[in-house]
Amino acid sequence: MEQKTLKQLEKQAESIRESIVKMLLAAGSGHSVGPLGMADYMTALYFRVMRHDPKDPDWSERDLFFLSNGHCAPVLYATMAHAGYFPKKELMSLRQLGSRLQGHPERTALPGLESTSGPLGLGISQAAGAALSLKLDQNKNRMVYVSTGDGELNEGNNWEAIMFASKYNLDNLVAIIDRNSIQIDGNTEEVMPLEDLKLKWESFGWHVQEVDGHNIEAIIDACAMARSVNGRPSVIIAHTIPGKGIDFMEDDFRWHGKVPNQKQAQEALRDLRSLQGKVIYD
Repeated sequence: MEQKTLKQLEKQAESIRESIVKMLLAAGSGHSVGPLGMADYMTALYFRVMRHDPKDPDWSERDLFFLSNGHCAPVLYATMAHAGYFPKKELMSLRQLGSRLQGHPERTALPGLESTSGPLGLGISQAAGAALSLKLDQNKNRMVYVSTGDGELNEGNNWEAIMFASKYNLDNLVAIIDRNSIQIDGNTEEVMPLEDLKLKWESFGWHVQEVDGHNIEAIIDACAMARSVNGRPSVIIAHTIPGKGIDFMEDDFRWHGKVPNQKQAQEALRDLRSLQGKVIYD
């Protein structure tokens, strides 16, 4: 895959956001703000960081990606389509009967999917198992990446997997937390406080970095640092804005599991195509 410049990556992320809005409008149901907030780090992963080949999804030397926060499937589908795994026009079949693009990814439905998601909190366990398998095979070149929501860290099985990964020194495992500070019923710190999140992960033996989840260059650099860590797994806490780029959705947990109507979708696309929707770095 031809390597894109930083400006091209930023434009790619905006195109993915536009696809997400159109998909959700066509589906009439789904999750809005989470996928929109993840678009930048998903772009960084699929267009710069990960070793993968859309023309050969089962390439034996590919890196692996697991989506633990599976309800955010629209951003994964949109990213994969833009990367060339399947035609972009198929995105409009999201959640339709018989579609390959269901509300949660199904591993056997699409080329390039590594797992089936469902109950929250399973992705780190799946990714840790895959990372250990690669270690046992003495495959030193492949990495395993997993995206997890911050709200799903309420689930206890996450912390079992976090201990497991540390015990087995899985330095080929990188977790990325979508730290948008919301979940379906409110602010994460009101529902079940997570802070000090960095200290928690460090106490479990992980290498921890915190980044602006909308700064693609910072995400790429953090992934490079994670890849260079020896003897322990890495986590990147990506601080994101839920609904990024769409004024009436940003930071509003009520849009967690709600989709725009026709008028709202038109307004959202105008936001994304204007200065208001651009990612601006300090």
